[in-house]
Amino acid sequence: MTKFRNMAIAATSLLFAASALAQDFPTKTITFIVPFAAGSATDQLARALGQSVSDQAKQAVVVDNKGGASGQIAAAHVARAAADGYTVLITTNTTHAANEHLYKKLSYDPVKDFAPITGLGKGGQVLVVRTDAPYGNVMDLVAAAKKAPGKLTFGSGSSSSRTAGEMFKQLTNTDILHVPYKSNPNAITDLLGGQIDFMITDTSTGVPQVKGGKLKALGVSTTERNALLPDVPTIAEAGVKGYDMGYWFAAYAPAGTPPAVVGKLRDLLANAARSTAAKSFFDGSGSVAWTTTPEELAKFQHAETAKWGKVIKAAGIEAE
Repeated sequence: MTKFRNMAIAATSLLFAASALAQDFPTKTITFIVPFAAGSATDQLARALGQSVSDQAKQAVVVDNKGGASGQIAAAHVARAAADGYTVLITTNTTHAANEHLYKKLSYDPVKDFAPITGLGKGGQVLVVRTDAPYGNVMDLVAAAKKAPGKLTFGSGSSSSRTAGEMFKQLTNTDILHVPYKSNPNAITDLLGGQIDFMITDTSTGVPQVKGGKLKALGVSTTERNALLPDVPTIAEAGVKGYDMGYWFAAYAPAGTPPAVVGKLRDLLANAARSTAAKSFFDGSGSVAWTTTPEELAKFQHAETAKWGKVIKAAGIEAE
C-alpha cells in the first residue's frame, strides 16, 4: 500500500508542477523557429504573430529563420528542443504533410516528434514569369514547354511550390526542369535575374512582385480567383483542367510539452491570428486566418498527409 501511496503522491506532485508551470508560462523569451528565409510567407506571418504574442504575454518573442532542406533543418531543431513551450515551430504543410513523401529519410518524425498547437492560416499560390517573358497566358507557357522539352525551368523553395510545379508538369504533359532553392524569395531573385523561367509561389511572396511591376502573373493555383489579383484567372480556368494546389500554416511544439502549456500557447496564437498585424498579413497575401484546437490540427494533419501523398505520387515525384 505504501508503494502505491507514494506513486500516487508522486503523480499528484507532477500534476501540480505542470499546472504551476502553465499558470506562470511564459516567464522568459519565446523563440519562433521558421523553416524558410526572411521575407517568405511563413516568416512574415511569424513576425506578425510574434508581436501580438509578445504584447499578450509581456515577454519577448524572437523569430529565428533556419531555412534549407525543405524545412527539415528547422523541424529537426524544434524536435530536439526542450519540451517547455519556449521553442515553437511556425511552419506549413511542407514539413508536416509533404516532406515524408518527398524524402526517403527525414531528420524528424512529423507526428511523433511534435505536439500540435493550432492551425494559423490557409492560402494559395500564383504562377509568375518575368514581365519581359514571351508568355501572355498559361497556355503560351505550356506551348513553349512542349516545343522545347527539358529546356524550360521552374524554381521552388518549399514543398508546396515544388509540388505545384510538378502537378503543372503532370497535368500539361510537359518536360520542365526543376531547380531547388532554400526558400521562395531566393527563387524569386533568380527568376528576376533570368536564371529560371517561372515558378509557382505563395501569394505573399509573389503578389508584391506582380503589384510592383517586376513579375507577371499568369494564373493562381486555387479553384477560385484571388481577391488581390481579380483579373488573373485560375490555372484551371486558363486551360489546365483539374489544377488545384493551396497551402496552410500551423504551429507545433516539441513532443512532450505539457498539455497545459500547449493550451496556453494555443490561446496566445489564436488571439494573435486575429490581431491587426496578422489581419494585415492575411489581407495583403490573399490568405485567411484559420485556427484550431490541438486535436483538430492533429486530425487535419493526418488527412492532409494522405492528400499530399496522393498528389505527389500522381505528379510522379520521386523521393530523394
